[in-house]
Amino acid sequence: MALVPSTMLALGTPAPEFSLPEPVTGETVSLSDFEGAPALLVIFLSNHCPFVKHLADDLARVVADYQRRGVAVVGINANDITTHPDDSPAKMKEEVARRGYTFPYLFDESQEVAKAYRAACTPDFFLFGPEGRLAYRGQYDASRPSLGVPVTGADLRAAMDAVLAGEAPSAEQMPSVGCNVKWKAGSEPEWFG
Repeated sequence: MALVPSTMLALGTPAPEFSLPEPVTGETVSLSDFEGAPALLVIFLSNHCPFVKHLADDLARVVADYQRRGVAVVGINANDITTHPDDSPAKMKEEVARRGYTFPYLFDESQEVAKAYRAACTPDFFLFGPEGRLAYRGQYDASRPSLGVPVTGADLRAAMDAVLAGEAPSAEQMPSVGCNVKWKAGSEPEWFG
């Protein structure tokens, strides 16, 4: 497990396009499906990463609450399933059922969407405001699997609250930390590592 921080994509960046399959439904989900939402949260996840497992149950509850308040949410798994078969689409279906995710969990087999978002780790969070511009990228909260700090989602909740109130989240944002995205051999982006 390689511990990697977020790349901290520039605030104000427009949401990169995506159109990816959702293993649970077999449908394709695109960025345009979320037009008109007051906020869009894009989360890069995996099934096997200890950092994702650490917060997954809390994340499922928090996200469901904010979806009821109008936040659109999508999860994306971009890991190479040749080297990490636990992240396969079949295992993604199991993860959705296990965690109770209420958002589409998409598979980025080509890894092009992860590269467009400059996703570096799982979990990696990108919150876009109503104009589709990046308002927050950073940690869920200060908890980590080995720290004994309670999982609260405090940082992400504060950012979503601000966006829903028509305000900018604090510009002081701590990077998310987690397992590195498992890039296909020879396809690591130049900015990674």
